[in-house]
Amino acid sequence: MDHVERARRFVAVIPHCAALGITVEAIGDGWATLALPYDPRLIGDPDTGVIAGGAVSVLMDSASGAAVMSHPEANGLTATIDLRIDYMRSATPGQRLIARADCHHVTQHVAFVRAVTHDEDTDRPVATATGTFTIIREAR
Repeated sequence: MDHVERARRFVAVIPHCAALGITVEAIGDGWATLALPYDPRLIGDPDTGVIAGGAVSVLMDSASGAAVMSHPEANGLTATIDLRIDYMRSATPGQRLIARADCHHVTQHVAFVRAVTHDEDTDRPVATATGTFTIIREAR
């Protein structure tokens, strides 16, 4: 199985991704784009209909992990070491969210990722993130 297919399967088997309806939109060498559909069950503020920040964080963490797993130099499983998320604005109620994560550097045991999440307004991010992920190398 190649690294891109492995990353797709990684997202598919995460129970909370399935519960939230997160899907892989696109994936390539060292990057992944995942989507979170709008769902009233995920509303964090009933007065505004805005999706809870926790759902956004799951989306960004999952996209980042998939980006690491799809990187040709990672060759293994991954787990989050640290993920810093900056929430830039509230997501627009009723719109799905898209997270694009890029794994921009890989060492022997750590991968570094940047991610951006937006709704239909692609010029104004909902959130940005930077993260580090451990690489659990498989025995060869």
